[in-house]
Amino acid sequence: MLYSFMSFSSTQLNLTDTLALAKRLGYDAIEPRPGWDHRHGIELSTTPSERAAIRRQITDSGIAVACLAPGLRFANPATASQQLAEASAYIDLAADIGAPLLRVFGGELGAGIDRDTAIVNVADALRSLVPQARARGVKICMETHDAWTNPDHVAAVLERVNDPHVRAVWDVMHPLRASGWSIRDAFDRLRPWIEHVHIHDGTFEKSKLEFAPIGRGLYDIPAVFACLAEMNYTGYLSGEWINCDDTIDLATELAAMKSLESAARA
Repeated sequence: MLYSFMSFSSTQLNLTDTLALAKRLGYDAIEPRPGWDHRHGIELSTTPSERAAIRRQITDSGIAVACLAPGLRFANPATASQQLAEASAYIDLAADIGAPLLRVFGGELGAGIDRDTAIVNVADALRSLVPQARARGVKICMETHDAWTNPDHVAAVLERVNDPHVRAVWDVMHPLRASGWSIRDAFDRLRPWIEHVHIHDGTFEKSKLEFAPIGRGLYDIPAVFACLAEMNYTGYLSGEWINCDDTIDLATELAAMKSLESAARA
C-alpha cells in the first residue's frame, strides 16, 4: 500500500514545501484539492507552461500526485452542463501534471429528482467523460460522499457505466457515519471498483465532521487494512483531515497506518 495526504493538511504551503513535507515524513504522494484556496497552485487557471513546470517539479521531487480532487457533482441536471465542462478541464489538468486519478462527487440530487433518476444522471455524465479520460490516461473515481454515502448507490452508478476508466474512491468515514454501513459491508459492496481510499478516524457526530487520530476515534480502522490486504490493494490510502492542524500529526498518522498494514499482512 502507498500513502498520501490531501492538501487540507498543508493549506498554507506552496507546492515546493508540500512536496518537501511529504518527502521528509515518508509519504509517497500528495493529493491536491483545487478550488479551495490551498496554496499548492494546481488549478484550472494554470497555463500550459506552468503545468509543464509543475509536472517536472513533481517528477524531480520523487513524490507523486496520487489523485487530483476537485468537487465536481453531476446528479442535478440544472448544473450538469457546467459541471461536465469543468470535469473535462480537470481531466486535462490531471493528465498535464501526471495525476492518474480524478476524484468526483455524485452531488445532491436536486429538487424533484428521485434516486433512480439521479443514478442515471450521474452514470450518463460519467460515461460521457470516458473517451476523454481514456485518451488522456486518467481514471475518474466517484467518492462515497454527500448524497452518495450509501455504497449501493455508488455501485449502481458504476455498474451502469461499466467502464474501467470510472472507478470508486472509498472514503471509509461517510458510509459509516452517514449511512450506517460497517467497514466490511461497504468494502464488499465497492470492492470491484476500489481504486483509491480516503482514510481518517473520527466520531459518529451527525451535525459536523469530527476527526480523530487513527486509533483514538470510533471507527474500525484495523478492518480497513484487513479488507485492503485481502484484495492485495496496492493503491494509495490518502489521509483527509480538514481543519485538523491542532489535532492531527502527519508523521504519527503515517506510523499508525503502516503499523496497521503490517498487522493486516501478518
